[in-house]
Amino acid sequence: MESSPYPATMKFERKSGVLLHITSLPGPWGMGELGPQARAFGEFLAAAGQKLWQILPTGPIDYGASPYSSPSAFAGNHLLISFDELIEEGLLTKRNLVNFPQFDPHQIDFPAVIAAREKILFRVADRFVPDAEFEAFCKREAGWLDDYTLFMAIRETQAKRAWTEWPAVLRDRDSHALEKTRERLFKRVRRHAVLQYLFSRHWKKTAEFFRALNISIISDLPVFVAGDSSDVWANRELFFLNADGTPSVVSGVPPDYFSETGQRWGNPLYDWAAHRKTDYAWWTQRMRRLLDMSDIVRIDHFRGFEDYWEIPADEPTAIKGRWVKGPGLEFFRILEKNLRQFPMFGKNFCLADHVIAENLGIITDEVDELREACGFPGMWVLQFRFSEKDMQREGYRPEGTEVNWVVYTGTHDNDTTKSWFEHMDEEERHRVRTYLHCDGTQIHRDLVNLALHAPAKWAILPLQDVLGAGERMNRPGNVGGNWSWRFSEDMISTEIVEWLRTATAAAGR
Repeated sequence: MESSPYPATMKFERKSGVLLHITSLPGPWGMGELGPQARAFGEFLAAAGQKLWQILPTGPIDYGASPYSSPSAFAGNHLLISFDELIEEGLLTKRNLVNFPQFDPHQIDFPAVIAAREKILFRVADRFVPDAEFEAFCKREAGWLDDYTLFMAIRETQAKRAWTEWPAVLRDRDSHALEKTRERLFKRVRRHAVLQYLFSRHWKKTAEFFRALNISIISDLPVFVAGDSSDVWANRELFFLNADGTPSVVSGVPPDYFSETGQRWGNPLYDWAAHRKTDYAWWTQRMRRLLDMSDIVRIDHFRGFEDYWEIPADEPTAIKGRWVKGPGLEFFRILEKNLRQFPMFGKNFCLADHVIAENLGIITDEVDELREACGFPGMWVLQFRFSEKDMQREGYRPEGTEVNWVVYTGTHDNDTTKSWFEHMDEEERHRVRTYLHCDGTQIHRDLVNLALHAPAKWAILPLQDVLGAGERMNRPGNVGGNWSWRFSEDMISTEIVEWLRTATAAAGR
């Protein structure tokens, strides 16, 4: 391993925060959004002594409503645009919302909610009068926005078929055909540009509010992108694809804790040699945009940069794959060097101060060495750390012993702590109760306290574990029924706020 450009030891402020995706916020418009409800959640975090808000990816959602499968790695999810903000901005009236359907406050019916929200949002976008601020946004973000807006406009006229099924001149980006199509679909193209502008405006207002509360936002970067995305369509040379644009190999992970057949994610894989020839320009822009929006980036499936599971595209499961070497430390060195060229970061920018490396699953010594060389904190998930084998190791502590880590009770892929505990056998429950010195009746609070008191610099708590209520966000390997949980305002009581603030202070966070 090459010597690291990052400091071997760094001083960290002990902090804690809550994991909650924006869609899970309460409100009357079918799903969570940026606006008053987001700001109210920020006030709850501040009152409870929290300094971090971790969210899931904020890109447009697609099949299955997964935030990890998006038609763009750069665009924002226009469904998160705030109706309340639009009213305040004079772009929408309460009268426009009189016939808006009523939805379950605790579950998102994605097909119905998307249809209802887009009906409103598209009307707003079509009536929007472009101004200097809008034009400046389009110019500033043209590197991804031009491709994305055209991609979405064409997709709508192609019955949302994958771009690999479009007419060949569009699929293969014939310049004359694209120019004519952009002219023909001008209104649709501009509609998507307006939606991105409004998302950006509402995001900026939300981020500034959290910054004023001294709460950092942790965004989420999926390593791979969707095959049916503007990113792959516009940058075919950066991926392993067949002549028709379909992937020749796809992403996933081998069999593990979550699935006996592994997970076949199906994303096309990067041609890292091609990326290297561009000095990782696409990745630099991707990270620049995320760090412009948020303070910290959690890199999902960090292992993919050391080695990744390559599955032949014609394989139905992830079993018959192989490990292939990723770009390694050089990638992060170049990425940091490139980001330092942007005035918003500067010459003293240190990537290690802004990244969390998700290192769950099958992790090798080489992956740990890469993470440590980069100075990135890894993740400890307490629900994974109470096995009989682990607990028998001398000196072992589920909460860990090191500082440069982020400890979680669970993640969006885990069950809630209450349900996790209830579904254990009695021997396992006894092991957990014994270590925590508890009777298990308030297991969510006991595990939260363990996370808060851990040596790790940061502790992240899913809101479901703070409340002791709610459903899990995702069941890995299940296509449907995920991402839909929401909480309602009445679920956060004064007692919960006081308990979390007191527990956080007692833990020195």
